Amino acid sequence: MRRWNNQIKTVLLLGALSAVFVGMGSALGAGYLYAFALLAMALNLGAYFFSDRLVLRLHGARQVGPEEIPRLHEMVAELAHAMGISKPRIFVIEDDHANAFATGRNPKRGAVAVTRGLVALLTPRELRAVLAHELGHIRNRDVLVASVAAAMAAAVTYVAQVLQFSALWGAHHDEEQEHETTTGGLLLALVAPLAATLVQLGVSRVREFLADERAAVISGDPLALASALEKLERGADLIHPSAPQPATASLFIVNPLRAGGWVTNLFSTHPSTAQRVQQLLPLARKWQRVAA
Repeated sequence: MRRWNNQIKTVLLLGALSAVFVGMGSALGAGYLYAFALLAMALNLGAYFFSDRLVLRLHGARQVGPEEIPRLHEMVAELAHAMGISKPRIFVIEDDHANAFATGRNPKRGAVAVTRGLVALLTPRELRAVLAHELGHIRNRDVLVASVAAAMAAAVTYVAQVLQFSALWGAHHDEEQEHETTTGGLLLALVAPLAATLVQLGVSRVREFLADERAAVISGDPLALASALEKLERGADLIHPSAPQPATASLFIVNPLRAGGWVTNLFSTHPSTAQRVQQLLPLARKWQRVAA
């Protein structure tokens, strides 16, 4: 039931993003709406098809075979089979910072990247749970969902820029109408991109919850994932990434860019670790009852 609630939240958030987009388009007219929608789709289709190679290269990830880290391959193969997807490629990032991410536009082209710090920090149970989370992203097609959200948010931003330009430089015969149009256009141009960004981040946080849930169910070990998340958060406070990349922070299982406070959390790509652990505890109690 909780999983369906999170799926419904994703649909509602994407619906809200659509509403912001349509509202922006109505302020400029259908011609502008379609033009900027096509531009945003073109840019994000490119990101959708090539982002896996780009992000892996950006972080210096190196593909490893079964002979190099057999334990990692065995865990991924087992979890991929349980999820009914192809075994993704496995990459290692030479970084003491403990983290992991998944990429790939569909389950057949999935890839999982882990840092050396992650493998060193976690127990085998915790490592398996983290891998289950990353495979959950691949199984849930979260790259596709993120691409749709990013395309719409980008289109809203483009329309907002045109609105700002037209509000500042547009000419109207009626001075009173000109003042109202300029004020309304500027207000819409400032508020709409912020709203679109908040909704896009909301989608990202919901998808993290969904990946946690799927990992808990498939691994059958929600407490291991909860323990891993707490360890990774503490580790992120102690050891920072050697080359932090804000553009890819949303991909990782825990945000590598540390922040605190409700304002920064509002603009975070991840739910708080406390919220994620709180979601996992009822699943753990359920599994304990089943095991008993």
